[in-house]
Amino acid sequence: MKVQKRKSSAERKKEIVQTAIRLAGDVGPDRLTTQHLADAIGISQPAIFRHFPTKEAIWQAVAEQIARSMKANAALAVNEHMTPLERLRGLLMGHLEFMQSTPAVPAILFSSELHAENAGLRDYFAGLTAGRHRAFSGLITAQINAGNFRPDLDPDDAAYLILTLVQGLAMRWSLNGRNFDLVEEGSR
Repeated sequence: MKVQKRKSSAERKKEIVQTAIRLAGDVGPDRLTTQHLADAIGISQPAIFRHFPTKEAIWQAVAEQIARSMKANAALAVNEHMTPLERLRGLLMGHLEFMQSTPAVPAILFSSELHAENAGLRDYFAGLTAGRHRAFSGLITAQINAGNFRPDLDPDDAAYLILTLVQGLAMRWSLNGRNFDLVEEGSR
């Protein structure tokens, strides 16, 4: 009989969060239950609540993990030697690569869990979106100042258009069963 080594609390929390992200992409955040999590991990449902006092706490940890991953992905996509236009393109492509590799992100962004049921999660993702908007707007401003974009272009409006393009593309990708390459489609 094989004896399983007991995981530390930190390891178990990480496993719960990673499983929640995977399952949110598979079954959808609105249908994800703590029982689904427990079954997928092979622990009891009360064990989930030993690590996270509420389902909202799980979602908060999921959001924080997604934010860390997005930040790391963005750091890989851009560097200081790139022009602002190259950084803008790199940031956009990096964002699409991250969504394609983490299908839970668009699922969560378009879920009632985010929009109606969990104000903390909604506020957290609104903050992430605002940060991405600021990054895009700053890069667009740099392009205007360098004379590469029209001087009358509003950088905030252009940044919102880029974000809307990404969100619309992610929605189409999701609705079509993820049957096309999101990055390839976005690079067009």
